[in-house]
Amino acid sequence: MNNNIQITSTAIRILVFLAFLLLTSFAFAQTPSLDLVITHGHIIDGTGSPWYSGDLGIRDGKIAAIGNLSAAPRKRTIDAAGKVVAPGFIDMLGQSELTILVDPRLPSKIFQGITSEITGEGGSIAPLNDAIIQSDRQGYEHFKITPDWRTFRQYFARLEKQGMGINLASYVGATQVRRMVLGDDDKQPTLAQLEQMQALVREAMKDGTVGVSTSLEYAPAPYAKTEELIALATEASKSGGIYSTHMRDESASVLEAIDEALRIGREAHIPVEIWHIKVAGKDNWGRMPEVVAKINAARAAGADVSADTYAYTAWYNGFSAFIPPWAHDGGDAKLVERLKDPVTRARIRKDMLAPSKEWDNEWQEIPGPDAIMIGAVENPALAPLLGKRLSEIAKSSNKDPMDALFDILIQDPSTEVAVFGMSQPDVTLALQQPWVAIDNDSEGTSPEGILGQSHPHPRAYGTFPRILAKYVREEKVLTLEDAIRKFSALPAQRMRLTDRGVLKAGMWADVVIFDPATVHDRATFDNPNQLSEGMEYVLINGVPVIDQGKMTGALPGKVLRGAGYVP
Repeated sequence: MNNNIQITSTAIRILVFLAFLLLTSFAFAQTPSLDLVITHGHIIDGTGSPWYSGDLGIRDGKIAAIGNLSAAPRKRTIDAAGKVVAPGFIDMLGQSELTILVDPRLPSKIFQGITSEITGEGGSIAPLNDAIIQSDRQGYEHFKITPDWRTFRQYFARLEKQGMGINLASYVGATQVRRMVLGDDDKQPTLAQLEQMQALVREAMKDGTVGVSTSLEYAPAPYAKTEELIALATEASKSGGIYSTHMRDESASVLEAIDEALRIGREAHIPVEIWHIKVAGKDNWGRMPEVVAKINAARAAGADVSADTYAYTAWYNGFSAFIPPWAHDGGDAKLVERLKDPVTRARIRKDMLAPSKEWDNEWQEIPGPDAIMIGAVENPALAPLLGKRLSEIAKSSNKDPMDALFDILIQDPSTEVAVFGMSQPDVTLALQQPWVAIDNDSEGTSPEGILGQSHPHPRAYGTFPRILAKYVREEKVLTLEDAIRKFSALPAQRMRLTDRGVLKAGMWADVVIFDPATVHDRATFDNPNQLSEGMEYVLINGVPVIDQGKMTGALPGKVLRGAGYVP
């Protein structure tokens, strides 16, 4: 009897052990393998903390695990020994809303490590009406784009159907809604018209925009009074949006312009982002400490205000920004008429030659015509001027430099230029501020095809690697960890991107892998169409768009929608 009991208990123990083995193997079989494990890297997580060692596992586009993953089953391994593993870089002002329709891979962006872009500077991709499309027809034709959308919802749907090389979010532009209701004229909205404009902002926020933006230097934006902007920003605020601004003045009246931005933030109850913060013009060089002190004081008093920079000493904008705002009334066609009329042309010249705090007079800010380089044209007849200085063009055509400027605008009012008008110490000081993130302020482009025909600012190709090479590695005015924070966690926090910008489990796998000792920009002002080097891997939503230093052509990007989005 005792023997039988002993045999039975032994059998039970064997059966329990076999059951345990079976369950363990079943559980192991049920553990999904990782799509990708990045091993041996120096992980800089985006928060500003020092690097640490570890493996990073990705599954279904998201970071699944960080730690010792040597035993974890996986489909692919990337050995990042000696390299930095960091969150993908976020471009706080990108301008790619049209060019992403031309080449959705956006090589100039991804070779910098940019995985997400925020765009929509004052004039946004939507809303659209027939009058705006007709007015901007030359730009659409230049890129061979048919504007078949009218709302942000329709534009985002087109992007998603086509495929996107990076993630993209957009503001709705205050200039855009003004043009929808008032056109390009210098006039003020009635109460009913202002309500129409507010309704357009409200609708755009429901479509997924991240806030409302202004670009107050470029007509017709200067015609808007502060109260109009507060009304529009208030609508964005109701949906959890942000107010971002290219301020009304970045030179002699820069402090007053900051006051206006702070007032809009205060009265609309909305966070404020100052785009490409600068002090422009030779007479203002050395004033960045005043700007920094003003913003620090505002923050200390409770204002939610921050800024971004591209950290070059030249800006890049429309050539027509040199012309006083009154001469833009009615749009480009009216501007050209005025430049052709000798009497009005003389008045424009007189205004440009007179220092003023009433408008941002760029002619007064430059050292001379040698500080202006032609960058992009829509009129093919002007293509030989690309990359040339205004001084050189004036001399070769035997014209006064201002007359050369006027004549170029008559032939192509959409001409864009690089303007050398900032001091390096001011640029460096702005970059070092803890509340300053990074923007490219340039559309995504490519050395090939129609996009490669322009002569852009080198920031289009080089901003982020240049900061890593010049300001971190060579000049040591930033630490590597803080640069990465400015590229990732800081902008993600500002834009409320709660699932991006930091390397931790559960976040979308936007990841870059690079050698901090060799990463660098190649683009120069004389030869800008050159891709940056050193990004060995760039992953967007877990999918490599750069793999072993080569572009894959994958289009894994997503539309990033704001808090007010209504599906």
